[in-house]
Formats: sequence, structure tokens, C-alpha cells
Amino acid sequence: MKSIEKIRKVSIWIFIIPVVIINAGLIISINAPLLQGTIFQVDAIGVSSFTIPYFDGGTSISRSNRTYPQYLLFKPGMLITAILLTQYWIANNKLVLEINNISENKRFLFFGVGSAVFLAVHSIFLGLTFEADIYKFFRRFVLLGFIIFEITAQALLLVSIFKIKDKISVFINTKVLYLKIALVTLLIIVAFVAAPFLSTSKYTHLKHALEWNYFVGVILFYLLTFMFWKKKTTVHTS
Repeated sequence: MKSIEKIRKVSIWIFIIPVVIINAGLIISINAPLLQGTIFQVDAIGVSSFTIPYFDGGTSISRSNRTYPQYLLFKPGMLITAILLTQYWIANNKLVLEINNISENKRFLFFGVGSAVFLAVHSIFLGLTFEADIYKFFRRFVLLGFIIFEITAQALLLVSIFKIKDKISVFINTKVLYLKIALVTLLIIVAFVAAPFLSTSKYTHLKHALEWNYFVGVILFYLLTFMFWKKKTTVHTS
């Protein structure tokens, strides 16, 4: 079935593009002195001393990617990812509907496409400088919306896949399915545990480290998707 091959191809790029983009921004931020005096001179806000934020939380994803020249990579990269996310969720919806021979849309399609919209909006507005509190609230709201919609979509998709796993058992790696379930469960637990800390002005480095690792955790779902479906599969509906 063509939907499976499309899901595999799209999912691996949803993983690769964001990982490359955010870490490229980090590398530029750390090595800003090398670009001093060139047309790609890094904005002072985006400059960072050496850090491995996944461990020490020395900087945030936003700070490393929202200023020039990092946003030249970040903005188009996230917009492309948003487009791929939309294709991914539509393809999954089509696949599940065909296997179950039903016509109604799955709920994960709404949340999945919604997460793509939030990501696109976030990338467009990231880096714009407004002092208004309403803008800062809007930016946080959009980022939170992306996380909530994305995790909800992933969880709902797993429920749908789990229900039909016996029909598609020949075409999937069951072990990866359980890895995906464990990953999403962990992401949900971490979100609830971390929520009280996010509203405070303390624990800055901890929050930054959490941000980097959590984002990678969210998109790790798509690498597992690539591994989940076997190559050149054909699903027979019943």
C-alpha cells in the first residue's frame, strides 16, 4: 500500500530535519566568533559560550535559533517540517480508514494537523521583537499548543494502530510498537511532572535541558515510525 511507503519516507525526514536544524543553530551560536565581521555575523542575543544543553541546559532552543543568521535555517526548516507533519497525519488517517473499511476521520488527524499549524505559526513568529505581554503570552501559548496537540495525536494514533495490529502484524515490527507506546507514555508523564516548574522563574538550566531533550523525544516518535513499518509492504483490507 502506497500509504505505508509515504509514511516511512515522510517520517524519517520529520526526524532528521528538526534535529539537524536545532543543532546547527546551536553550533553557530557556540562558534559565533568565527563569523565575526562576515555577512553572517551572529546577533549578540544568539551568541553562547560552549555548552551541551542536553546535559547542562546552558542555552535554550529558542535563544540558539531565533536570531540572525540561525533563523535563516530554523524558520524554513520548521515550516518544511510542518508541511511534512500534515502529510504524515493525512497518510496515517488514510491508511487506518482503508484497513478498517470505514469512512469517518480519526481524531488523531485533527490533533496531528493542528500540531503542524502550531509549529508553523511558532516558527513564523519566533524572533520577532515585541515587548507587549500579550505577544509573549501568544508565543508561549502556540508552543504549548504544539506540544499538547502533538502528544495527543501520537497517543491517539497508537491507540488506533494497536486496535488493528493483528490485521497488519505481517507488515510491522511489534517490538517498535511497544517502544513507541513507552516513549509517548514517558513524554506524557514528564509533561505532568515538569508542568509546575515551567511557570516559575527558577531552575532555568533544568528547564533548558528539559526543552532540548523533550523536543528530541517528541520527534523520536517519527524515527520509530520509520522503523515500525517494514519495507515494500502491501496491506490487504478486509
